[in-house]
Amino acid sequence: MERSECPYRRVLLKISGQIFAGEKRVGLSKEAIQYIASEIFRSVEETGVQMGIVVGGGNIVRGTESEAMGIERVTADYMGMLATVINSLALQNALERMGLVTRLMTALSMSQVAEPYVRRRAIRHLEKGRVVLFACGTGNPFFSTDTAAVLRASEIEAEVVLKATRVEGVYTADPNKDPRAKKLDVVDYDKMLKDKLGIVDATATALCRENNLPLIVFNFMRPGNLLRILKGESIGTIVKG
Repeated sequence: MERSECPYRRVLLKISGQIFAGEKRVGLSKEAIQYIASEIFRSVEETGVQMGIVVGGGNIVRGTESEAMGIERVTADYMGMLATVINSLALQNALERMGLVTRLMTALSMSQVAEPYVRRRAIRHLEKGRVVLFACGTGNPFFSTDTAAVLRASEIEAEVVLKATRVEGVYTADPNKDPRAKKLDVVDYDKMLKDKLGIVDATATALCRENNLPLIVFNFMRPGNLLRILKGESIGTIVKG
């Protein structure tokens, strides 16, 4: 296959855990996993981009909902980290069935199923054309997988973070609650923080600003959007300085 021009050499894709549930909203959906894998496979094959992936675990458990579950926050956060491993293993299996070579690396030690995260080893995998999945967030409670995505992107020297969601981008308000909400094509880090445009948490946004790392929020559920971004099209909202 002839490869398309791609403005990026290396990217970090962050996928919301809810996307793994499909229409069920909880658990794992076979159809959703196949869709996610096919979008990634097509994008990597057509552009040759080096891709790292961080997935959420909200389709299985959310650490921030610990009080409602009757579980202390730290314990619930570790449960959430394990949920990201389940999602990552499912995605890894689907990607490899399609022919991509992958590696799964975790911030918590679990040598029977994944490699421990080592920055230099991760970069080497990427240089060899392997898709690298980073699980367990940062390995620490109180930090979201959004923050983990920005941290890993900074460590592997990715040129952009691509946040795959179910919405078109960043809005001036919650479009589900405010009919006057408008989508923003471009927004700077300071406005994201000042106006609490919370599709990306404050810690992740601040880390992007500190490292001058652009972030693109886009609707992953529109087929081909990921590939369009990798070809240089303006999709979603770009957050930058």
